[in-house]
Amino acid sequence: MDFLKKFFIFIFLCINFAGSAQEKFTLSGTISEIESGETLIGVNVIIPQLQTGAVTNQYGYYSITLPKGVYEITYSSIGFKTEKITISLTDNVKQDLALRTDSESLDEVIIEIDVEKLNIRNAQMSANTLSAETIKKIPVVLGEADVIKSITLLPGVTSAGEGASGFNVRGGAADQNLILLDEATLYNSSHLFGFFSVFNPDAIKDLTLYKGGIPARYGGRISSVLDIYQKDGNNQKYHASGGIGLVASRLLLEGPIKKDTASILLGGRSSYAHLFLPLFDNDNVAYFYDLNTKVSYKFNNNNRFFLSGYFGRDVFEISDSFANSFGNTTLNLRWNHLFSDQLFSNFSFIYSDYYYGLELKFLEFDFDSGIQNLNLKYDFTHFASDNIELRYGLNSIYYKFNPGNVTPTSQESGINAFKLTDKFAWENAIYGEAEIDVSEKISVQAGLRFSTFNRLGQDELFLYENDNPIIFNQDLGIYQKAQQIDTISFRKSETIKFFANLEPRVNISYLLNENSSVKASYNRMAQYIHLISNTTSPTPFDIYAPSGKYIEPQLADQVAVGYFRNFEKYSLEIESFYKKVKNRLDYVDDADLIANNSVEQILLNGEARAYGMEVLFRKNEGKLQGWIAYTLSKSEQRTPGRTAVETGINNGNWYNAPWDKTHDISVTSQYELSEKWSFGANFIFQTGRPTTYPNGQYIYNGLVVPVYEARNSSRLSAFHHLDISATLTPSSNKDRKWQGEWVFSVYNAYNRMNAASISFRQNTDIARNEAVRLSIFGIIPAITYNFKF
Repeated sequence: MDFLKKFFIFIFLCINFAGSAQEKFTLSGTISEIESGETLIGVNVIIPQLQTGAVTNQYGYYSITLPKGVYEITYSSIGFKTEKITISLTDNVKQDLALRTDSESLDEVIIEIDVEKLNIRNAQMSANTLSAETIKKIPVVLGEADVIKSITLLPGVTSAGEGASGFNVRGGAADQNLILLDEATLYNSSHLFGFFSVFNPDAIKDLTLYKGGIPARYGGRISSVLDIYQKDGNNQKYHASGGIGLVASRLLLEGPIKKDTASILLGGRSSYAHLFLPLFDNDNVAYFYDLNTKVSYKFNNNNRFFLSGYFGRDVFEISDSFANSFGNTTLNLRWNHLFSDQLFSNFSFIYSDYYYGLELKFLEFDFDSGIQNLNLKYDFTHFASDNIELRYGLNSIYYKFNPGNVTPTSQESGINAFKLTDKFAWENAIYGEAEIDVSEKISVQAGLRFSTFNRLGQDELFLYENDNPIIFNQDLGIYQKAQQIDTISFRKSETIKFFANLEPRVNISYLLNENSSVKASYNRMAQYIHLISNTTSPTPFDIYAPSGKYIEPQLADQVAVGYFRNFEKYSLEIESFYKKVKNRLDYVDDADLIANNSVEQILLNGEARAYGMEVLFRKNEGKLQGWIAYTLSKSEQRTPGRTAVETGINNGNWYNAPWDKTHDISVTSQYELSEKWSFGANFIFQTGRPTTYPNGQYIYNGLVVPVYEARNSSRLSAFHHLDISATLTPSSNKDRKWQGEWVFSVYNAYNRMNAASISFRQNTDIARNEAVRLSIFGIIPAITYNFKF
């Protein structure tokens, strides 16, 4: 606690130091798009004569404190015409501005030297930002623009493979990513098991992925943060956009409730390929749908309110075998308030729910589980001076975990109805950050987060001898469930277990010259909830469990160093990282997950580590733009025995994590041939995913029993494919309210049959064992018609 106290004393000293300098005044305001009134994130506000500036935050607000004087201010953002205005700063000035889109900037984006220097100078590292327009230009499977597929083209980010949900960042598991949509947590980022993401590209304004050097305002996950904001809605005129594809379609409506004051946004998507399956005598069903909503209201210049929500569902059914339904629901009420030109605040009250339902028809019972939370956030941004920006705030989350509810679907079912014990928890945090330009060459971003986690009372908690829920049978050499010796019940207001962690973060940038810099970062993060998942089952079986009496929180430490350089038309980023994770859970062999009321009996605590190098080379100007990303990395896990006689998992040795991929190369490009035609392509190559093969067998009581090699010591074949697209924008679009474009795309253009898995079976015809490869996708052409009016 002494460290926390000293940190906040440092924060207040920074404020006092800023206020004691020479006479200064504050320039502040909100930047928006003139055609729609949509606030703009990341607009550069540059004062060339002082070689300084500011960037608008996620609500389009900026503030910078400068010495008294007359200045030329430059407002610039990619895709918009640069505006220059002269301001006499003899008092605090409120300067709102609306930028006009620049059609010419789509062909060639001119980046000012001052902006380049500001980006190079910024201490933040290991972060990537993509605009909605960039995402829409990247060809993906089935012709649908996809947020998750787009970020996997960045260095350090991979997917588990075709048809797999989620993504992995710098050797971390999918559940170690914090995914935020308008600040609300999403627990599943995919539709149709990874074929689509849950994000409607028409509704997205901006996204930022933090892979390291994560600011202290984020917490609860140890691998990455994907922060996505929806559009606010057009407050100038009614507008619609959408797309019609072979598999799914989407529609977005937005417009003013009251011009310049209030707006509404409503977007929906749905797939419909399942409607045609009966024509082929196929009784299977697989579809998704989702809905995005947002209402924005500007009460006055100092107060603005937002109400946003998301609802999505996936439905998957295999004939008379089973049915699966899962999805996210979020609702967020936010209040932006300006206490002064220098102090900006955001208050959020958020509800988030993840539901997972499974109907096993052949066993005649339903199973449902999920996680719900209520989240209260209050964040402050203090623009103390032209070289000091402070952020501080608090966060409180109440969790309810439903590990499972079993309900028979008929009287003939042999299953009795029962409810697994609900679990409750309360996570709290306070944080402080400071971004300081120490000198002309050195910039620092330092932060500290203090997080606590209360595992609250529940109706029934199992007790074990010596508090050990899993024991090792030395004679058989296997782990077994310990005998439950008693149960105890707690009131919900009681605390079963309490955890507290200090999470320091620091980024440092040193400017070598106006075009290059070196950066370093360190961050510690704590994760208190765990995903209990069996990805080898026919459906992605997901249960979330809180830390508590038998499960410790995951703790991660990550360091990174990097070199960054801007050339005339190009930019280069090179980073290396090392990450170590404590208390990484792994499952013992033959673990059973469904309807397990005591998952602590199948879990062991281990550790993980990941390290590697990332290279990102971008071309930022001209008709041909894009990037080349390369990652060389290693991700490993180890679960040693708790005593000298225990074997642990894999005999306590390090083994490849399931998502470890030594080499990951992606090439992404967009080419503007003319006003009518543009083209896109991306190529991906990845080392094959680790897997475990049998290397022998024996016969026991007439049964063939396989013998397996060390865990994850083999790999699937290398994964690679080429995707291409062509976009036709008719000349008739000009001067028409209705504008459309045709997108022709081909996924996996050379029909590479990548292995999703390899299984083994005995061929009875030839009386020999054989390996069977499962491939999800071959070549897939698609046509999509996008429109707006």
